[in-house]
Amino acid sequence: MVIMLEIVFLGTGSGIPTPSRNHAGIWLRYEGESMLWDCGEGTQRQIFKARLNFMKIDRIFITHWHADHWAGLIGLLLTMNLEHRIAPLYIYGPEADRFVSDILDLGYWRTSFKVMAETVPHEGKEITSLVKTPDFEITSIPVEHSVPAVAYCFKEHDRRNVDIKKAEKLYGLRQGPMVGKLKEKGEVVLNGKTVRLEDVSALKKGVKVVYSGDTRRCQNIIRLAQGADLLIHDTTFAEEMEDRMHTGAKDAAEIAKLAQVKRLILTHFSRRYNDLSELENEAKKVFKDTVASKDFMRLEV
Repeated sequence: MVIMLEIVFLGTGSGIPTPSRNHAGIWLRYEGESMLWDCGEGTQRQIFKARLNFMKIDRIFITHWHADHWAGLIGLLLTMNLEHRIAPLYIYGPEADRFVSDILDLGYWRTSFKVMAETVPHEGKEITSLVKTPDFEITSIPVEHSVPAVAYCFKEHDRRNVDIKKAEKLYGLRQGPMVGKLKEKGEVVLNGKTVRLEDVSALKKGVKVVYSGDTRRCQNIIRLAQGADLLIHDTTFAEEMEDRMHTGAKDAAEIAKLAQVKRLILTHFSRRYNDLSELENEAKKVFKDTVASKDFMRLEV
């Protein structure tokens, strides 16, 4: 069975939304796990329009605490509460313990479920492991913005797929419990012969997707994105705006090229751009496989 990572762009705008662009929000679904990268104002309505199930969200990863990346948390948490959510919700981000506590103290309400704040390191050059399951890992790295900010990476674990025809021909190994044991242990003994996993299998590299959040060009994002299948990068303006700590289209493309990613998706566009072809074309001069995202764009990786 082929497992796909589904990505839905719920919002592709920056500080001020437009009729066609909501604030930042990206939905990821992998097997039984659903999560968000950022949750700007209006995210829950975008979830409804995209026909996604907000109650399935297990984790929300906030890149930084500018309102266009987190203000949607208030309404989303309230709706989850009204729908009698029981499962805990984990919210990650720089200084998350402080900001999540402040959000929960707003108004006369309390959640019926636990909201767990998970603070993410926002200084230095280290890649931090935040979530590790049998199937994937979520990591982060600090980036350079006007406030503490991080980028996130989803990395599926590499897998070894057993070539049953080859295994049967060489060792008489057929599909069944013994194959599961071989994957788990790395080798099994069958009919007096040792069957090694590497001799009857091929390595399938796991999918890797990186999201920059808001950042100017920096070495950390290049490091985190190395070899990624997909890099989703801040492209607020056509050119880099150092005073606002945002990346331009050309810089995002150069980052993708240096990191040797397979595909670049531009996002977080200023409202000054009604037509995104200027940004997309500028990036394509440096990195050909570039696409400007749109609200409700769906990808399977």
